Amino acid sequence: MTIKTIQDELIDEFSFFEDWTDKYEHLIELGKSLPLIAPSLKTDDRLIKGCQSKVWLHAALENDKVVFTSDSDAIITKGIIAVLIRVFSNQTPEAIIEADSSFIDKIGLKEHLSPTRANGLVSMLKQMKLYAIAFQSQLKTT
Repeated sequence: MTIKTIQDELIDEFSFFEDWTDKYEHLIELGKSLPLIAPSLKTDDRLIKGCQSKVWLHAALENDKVVFTSDSDAIITKGIIAVLIRVFSNQTPEAIIEADSSFIDKIGLKEHLSPTRANGLVSMLKQMKLYAIAFQSQLKTT
């Protein structure tokens, strides 16, 4: 499935909910389905800088696709990273690098987050793109 298709699915999902209380509930549910990072990978070097809560993000290259796992100590943040992982995991590095992230605005996520959570969201997105860039250059040298 393409990144655009997954983003459109998420936009549709969130549009079902009229108020933000329901959207937050959905975000929390998505966080519960997050593919969790192995406890041994919860290291300081995998912590996303710029997040108020702790968010660990791990990326691996499997069959030329980036696979992300993560965890967070905060339930809303866990939902946010779950959304990003749903969009970007199992995609090629090139697709991740070139992906448009305007779906975040279409869901209304950024405007309904506190400034610190919105900054955290940007940091998560940036870290995922950095992993993709590293894997892309690794693929080019092999």
